[in-house]
Amino acid sequence: MSGFQRPAKPLFAMENEAPDAVSTGPGGTCPQAEKARRARPWPAAGFTLIEVMVALAITALALVAGIKAAGSLADNAARQSRVLLGRLCAENALVELKLLRQFPGAGDSTLTCEQAGQRFEVQLAIRATPNPNFRRVEAIARQDGLTVIQISTLVGRY
Repeated sequence: MSGFQRPAKPLFAMENEAPDAVSTGPGGTCPQAEKARRARPWPAAGFTLIEVMVALAITALALVAGIKAAGSLADNAARQSRVLLGRLCAENALVELKLLRQFPGAGDSTLTCEQAGQRFEVQLAIRATPNPNFRRVEAIARQDGLTVIQISTLVGRY
């Protein structure tokens, strides 16, 4: 024996060669197989950079959407609180007008109202109606110059 051993199965075969025609070098390895093994990396055991980048992009989009939704919820809660407090101010102005038990004269007036530490301006607009026994009253609650809520009602002659 000359020191060459043939493996039971060839490690690498050329396209034109039959599997039995593979020659082995010293130590029982095939020179072509060794060269191919060095040229190619091991089979991928993890994710490619592109796959990781796509996954990060999808995660980033999901996080941005979640943050935007949370911000919208916070804005909606603040708006809802502002509308509730503005409604209390407007309704208080209308109830005060009704409790006077006097037929209101047509015209505009402005009141200030504070609810839960927030300051509102309530504008009462009293207008005549086709029926002389009723007046249309609009209460508009504003905060920082922006209309929060507008309530309309009719007040009758007592």
